[in-house]
Amino acid sequence: MARPAAFWLVGCIVALLLQGCAVRSLPYDYSASIEGQGTRTQVSRRTISITGCQCNTSSIRTWIILTDRFHCSVDVLRVQCLPEPLEPQYGGGVLRNADFSDGLRGWSTFGFGSVAESTSAAGNGFAVALNRTRPYQSVSQKVYLQGDTHYTLSAWLQVSDGSADVRAVVKTVGDFVHAGGVVAMAGCWSMLKGGLTAASSGPAELYFESNATVDLWVDSVSLKPFSRAEWAAHRADSVVAARKKTVRLQATDSAGNPLDGAAVSLDAVRSNFPLGAAMSRYILTNSAYQTWFASRFAVATFENEMKWYSTEPAAGREDYTVPDAMMAFAKSNGIAVRGHNVFWDQPSQQPGWVQSLPYPQLLAAASRRIRSVVSRYAGQVIGWDVVNENLHFNFYEGRFGWDASTAFYAAARLLDAGSALMFMNEFNTLEQPGDMAAQPARYLQRLRQIIAAYPENGAGMAIGLEGHFTNPNIPYMRAALDTLAQAGIPVWLTEVDVAAGPAQAQHLEEVLREAYAHPAVQGIVIWSAWHPEGCYVMCLTDNNFKNLPQGDVVDRLIAEWRATPRAGATDAQGYFEAQLVHGEYKVTVSHPALNSSISRSLKVDLGSGSEHYFVDIQV
Repeated sequence: MARPAAFWLVGCIVALLLQGCAVRSLPYDYSASIEGQGTRTQVSRRTISITGCQCNTSSIRTWIILTDRFHCSVDVLRVQCLPEPLEPQYGGGVLRNADFSDGLRGWSTFGFGSVAESTSAAGNGFAVALNRTRPYQSVSQKVYLQGDTHYTLSAWLQVSDGSADVRAVVKTVGDFVHAGGVVAMAGCWSMLKGGLTAASSGPAELYFESNATVDLWVDSVSLKPFSRAEWAAHRADSVVAARKKTVRLQATDSAGNPLDGAAVSLDAVRSNFPLGAAMSRYILTNSAYQTWFASRFAVATFENEMKWYSTEPAAGREDYTVPDAMMAFAKSNGIAVRGHNVFWDQPSQQPGWVQSLPYPQLLAAASRRIRSVVSRYAGQVIGWDVVNENLHFNFYEGRFGWDASTAFYAAARLLDAGSALMFMNEFNTLEQPGDMAAQPARYLQRLRQIIAAYPENGAGMAIGLEGHFTNPNIPYMRAALDTLAQAGIPVWLTEVDVAAGPAQAQHLEEVLREAYAHPAVQGIVIWSAWHPEGCYVMCLTDNNFKNLPQGDVVDRLIAEWRATPRAGATDAQGYFEAQLVHGEYKVTVSHPALNSSISRSLKVDLGSGSEHYFVDIQV
């Protein structure tokens, strides 16, 4: 039974200490496939409802700055997927006959449906859930879960006709746990990657469900357990690989001879990883808030002050006084700013005067808005949330047409042609595996639509994941990041908070550590803007800016992740070696035999991926 060879790199080998003994953990597999989610495509024609122009690049550019509408055919995505699934990850983990090479042995029918074995033209065997009339009718396997254990899940899925959302569900004693989802299609195999944490030990049953009454094909299923210690070891090893580098310096004299015993000090200038927080207007009048924020964070997102309902509360009455002052404060303290947001697709979040505007007036208002805010802050922000939450809502698509967001992204890029990233900002893609509207496959589909309908949008696009967690599903979070990473563009967590509860601080630490350790994540913003009456969901301090437990977590992680000073002496060959967090350092070398010392700037980053960085310093 021939299968394509797995072609993705396996995660780093890790070692962990357990009860004083060194043991080796099976590496975590960070690989995922987004074949079937818009990476390989063929093109079809579709007519969109826009009037007045010819369909060419010039007229598209005219429309995207919102001056007219036109009628034309545009290219939209149809997807080509893998003709055969890859082998199951981890050999299937705890599942029996994970690749169905032994027929249906170990598998059962779930939900009083009908399950049969089938074989592809290439000789690959798989299971088919036939004649489905209920969402839960599928193939299943009973397992025994170990309590307080992380499980990573993967499967390859296909449907008999069209496309359908398919989710993986684990039925436990008294609960149904959503573990991930994918958009499955006819004629190709799509990879679902997800996970869950077993709350307690006991019997369970893994199955798949879909609201579409199509035949469901299943193959290469895996459910692999990792202890919390193993999971943390994977994370620690990933931090070393993604965030640190071993630097080796050699000190020599003017003749090139190595200096033994030269004193070396590395003073941290700044760290490369952007960690930030939401900021409220109260920072303008509260010096304690200013000191607290500026001493911790490298990035700020204005919580509400740059949004349309704040800058134009009444038609034609623009007022940027507050965001301008907040921008000035950020600049004066070396804090980068994310532009949040140009538009928000949720109907209830429009300015009151906008919601009922007829089409021509709404078009004019939207044109004025995007020109106003993006032009004003162009070159001053590091990124824009161009259309907020357009997987869950469609205020502008419902009025301007299916590709309104495409137009907004293209317009934003024309108005701010610098290095600012253009984010697709969305909630529940990391937080809720049961929210099929925001699952990674749907996110990637939307992203590809925005890029394909206007290819210039591919430049500078970025993935924004809000991260409003209740009870974090950490294995699913990692799996979702694995999938989204395959898009090959920057990934940020943009609005991280955790619902109140006795484990709030613990859950916040888990989320932040998981995000920081993932090699695809390039920045984190915590959603904790301070207000005298309380924060949106989660505060880091009290009203005197004394840390709450969540604030202690953040301070501890800042200290751990920040570039820190190092000092020591060179060996007999003049070498000094240190493992450094990516960032900028000032290196100073002195020697008793010399009258002076020498200093040099050193920038440590991922670079070519080498673990070592060599610097020759002649004193």
